[in-house]
Amino acid sequence: MQRNLALIQPPMLALGATIVVLGSAAAQTPEVRFSNPPTMAKPGGYSHVVEVNGPGRTIYIAGQLGYDSSGKQGADFREQATLVYQNLKAAVESVGGKMENIVKLNAFLTDIRAQLPIYREVRDKFVNVAAPPASTTLEVPKLAREGALLEVEAIAVLPAR
Repeated sequence: MQRNLALIQPPMLALGATIVVLGSAAAQTPEVRFSNPPTMAKPGGYSHVVEVNGPGRTIYIAGQLGYDSSGKQGADFREQATLVYQNLKAAVESVGGKMENIVKLNAFLTDIRAQLPIYREVRDKFVNVAAPPASTTLEVPKLAREGALLEVEAIAVLPAR
């Protein structure tokens, strides 16, 4: 009945009705489906499409650099990549999620030819390789902090609170 009333009520009441309707579904977990359409080339280490259906929370995690919690930068690419993924893990866990909740990664490397194999090796220790997140990896000439060799940002989808 609230949905029908929303159609004839002023906008403020319609918004209230919508919130009530959404509130009743908030306990549900969103369905997340990872897929690779057969009409596209099979990707290596990521999914072409991640579909989220249902109520939930979308979490945007800022680009993470290879620094530990005290602010010390990793000595080389492998150490920085490991710290990046430890930071992503800490970020998603801070809102009650897990690495499996990450549906999209954007990675920025400073020397893609040399770094990409190491990056993939480290990433695969943290993500679900059977249903990997959608992913974009780019080479950039420089990052915001001196000595930073990569930066990775993420989007996660979690159940509603």
